[in-house]
Amino acid sequence: MPDVSPIVVVSGLPRSGTSLMMQMLAKGGIEPVTDHERQADADNPKGYYEFERVKKIKQDTAWLPDARGKVVKMISQLLFDLPATEHYKVVFMRRDMDEVITSQEKMLVRRGVNPPDPAVIKKAFESHLTKFFAWLPTQSTIDLIEINYNELVLDPIPSAEQIVEFLPMQVDLEQMLTAVDSSLYRNREIENAN
Repeated sequence: MPDVSPIVVVSGLPRSGTSLMMQMLAKGGIEPVTDHERQADADNPKGYYEFERVKKIKQDTAWLPDARGKVVKMISQLLFDLPATEHYKVVFMRRDMDEVITSQEKMLVRRGVNPPDPAVIKKAFESHLTKFFAWLPTQSTIDLIEINYNELVLDPIPSAEQIVEFLPMQVDLEQMLTAVDSSLYRNREIENAN
């Protein structure tokens, strides 16, 4: 019998907590789809859990059947290109927008890149999210749950319980929680205000 398991997709804006969610789901027992090309660094000490082929999803979908029953990370801009030949359970990370932008700025500066105007980035992100959530109801093969990163880090149990209920496969809740390290919660609003 062919495998008809859904593909779990962790998505959201860049720096919205997608790597943490990948860590949680991997700890919980869902096999991550990753090529380990991008190594852990100061911006993401526990690793990125990325898979380069997702960036070309519009041209290359051959890997998707092998991802059934597993979890893959994909920025939200790429969700528009998911083919309707698969079923997707999307865990969509939401984070305070100013924290997202601050985190990105710091990452770019560490890489020696001048960050773009924060106001321009914020407007572009907000426009993208508006477009995405208007498009989402037209997609019958995508089920989505939103998880707030800020709430997750401060009190992970409620969010983890929502995820366990949302996903059709068995997930170890207790193990998921071991991935949450609040000491890595940087760039929070309270820090920005000081």
